Amino acid sequence: MTSRFRFGFLALTWLVTSNHASADNASARSEHTNRLAHEKSPYLLQHAHNPVDWYPWGEEAFAKARRENKPIFLSVGYSTCHWCHVMAHESFENADVAAIMNREFVNIKVDREERPDVDRVYMTFVQATTGSGGWPMSVWLTPDLKPFVGGTYFPPEERYGQPAFTKVLERIATAWREDHDKIVEQGSKIVEALRESQSGAPAEGKIDESIADAAYRQIDRSYDPKEGGFGTAPKFPRPVTLNFLTRLYARDPKSDSAKHALDMALFTLRKMAAGGMHDHIGGGFHRYSVDRYWHVPHFEKMLYDQAQLAVAYLAAFQITNDKQYELVVRDILDYVDRDMTSKEGGFFSAEDADSPVVGNDAASRKTAEGAFYVWTKKEIDDALGDSADIFDFYYGVQAHGNAPEGSDPHDEFRGKNILIQRHTIAETAEHFRKTKEEIAKALAQSREKLFAIRAKRPRPHLDDKIIAAWNGLMISAYARAAQVLDDPQYLEIATRSANF
Repeated sequence: MTSRFRFGFLALTWLVTSNHASADNASARSEHTNRLAHEKSPYLLQHAHNPVDWYPWGEEAFAKARRENKPIFLSVGYSTCHWCHVMAHESFENADVAAIMNREFVNIKVDREERPDVDRVYMTFVQATTGSGGWPMSVWLTPDLKPFVGGTYFPPEERYGQPAFTKVLERIATAWREDHDKIVEQGSKIVEALRESQSGAPAEGKIDESIADAAYRQIDRSYDPKEGGFGTAPKFPRPVTLNFLTRLYARDPKSDSAKHALDMALFTLRKMAAGGMHDHIGGGFHRYSVDRYWHVPHFEKMLYDQAQLAVAYLAAFQITNDKQYELVVRDILDYVDRDMTSKEGGFFSAEDADSPVVGNDAASRKTAEGAFYVWTKKEIDDALGDSADIFDFYYGVQAHGNAPEGSDPHDEFRGKNILIQRHTIAETAEHFRKTKEEIAKALAQSREKLFAIRAKRPRPHLDDKIIAAWNGLMISAYARAAQVLDDPQYLEIATRSANF
């Protein structure tokens, strides 16, 4: 960030960092209809009945902002984004909050997966000025679309070190009225600084082995040798890093660094497959783990994660010929074929983290993250009967729930179990004095029973957008699996989707 850019932003930080107060969150969802009702994006349609007078990105909104000389509030997200849902329920469905937004701003909703170009521009601004980014993304713009304040999620009252959303709205509105010219000037300087930061020509030169070696050393420094993965919580699967490590090994399998690179990749892949981030009942992987143990996931399932992880596990199978990696590949691809494929052959974008709550919790909450996926011990024991002991031992099921301490700040999973492989087949066989084949068969039958029970629960929302780039990743994964596993079924799926 240039000094001019930093000054331009810091001159406005008082708008959102002082004199915080609580916002009223008493209003329930209202029966309004706004312009988003005419859109096709699943995310925009989710907000079509907010009391907020939302506009889609386009000239109608821009013209209104210019005509009325109002700043624009730009909210960017996607339909399976958990914190987007939270902010929608807390603020955008609240009639009092909507009244402030409608009075002071022209409000625009953007689906980042429909308009990645818009998302990229303003995410660059948010990351440059706050040091981080994410969704929902909240940005305030001048009528000529120049950003001057940005952030991500804002709570209805001050918490998480964040100011209350209503206080942010009121302070920005006041600043616009009282310091309009200064804000417009700062917006212009910010845009110019962004242009300068993006205009540098890439350095020319050959990418030689020293670049790969430097990348390897940096990855090694962030590696977690006890739990696998890189960095601390939250832990993302990072398939690009895993692919880099397996390719580094393939370049020179006999070197010590190559062997260590492979060890890091294989250990991480095994820990992820055993973890709660892996859906042991229905297949596929959730978005990331909130803890370092791969146990408690953020429960979204994204198409691009399935595609890239399938390729990473295929590479591990090619190198080792170890059946455990092949099983994970098939688990991912069978899940996508079953749950994320349109009848025409295209692949859907994502499944939500949240789903409707049933049972004893339903009276207090309409939806909750992970509700579709988690289990009480009683549910499992009632479903599995005599086989429950084996299943509970293998997957760490406990009467009081099994989420690790400190991973559940909102008590979402109190008394619930997120399945995680706590013991191997061999350890389970020894514990119950059975053969490994008997244990494997019992576990497979138990998973089938629980899958049938879970299928009767309300499913998470499916984002049925079909995105060409993500479909390309998935087609590649199926095609590669067809080659490596010699499975014509996967080639048929890849070809059908490519034709679509």
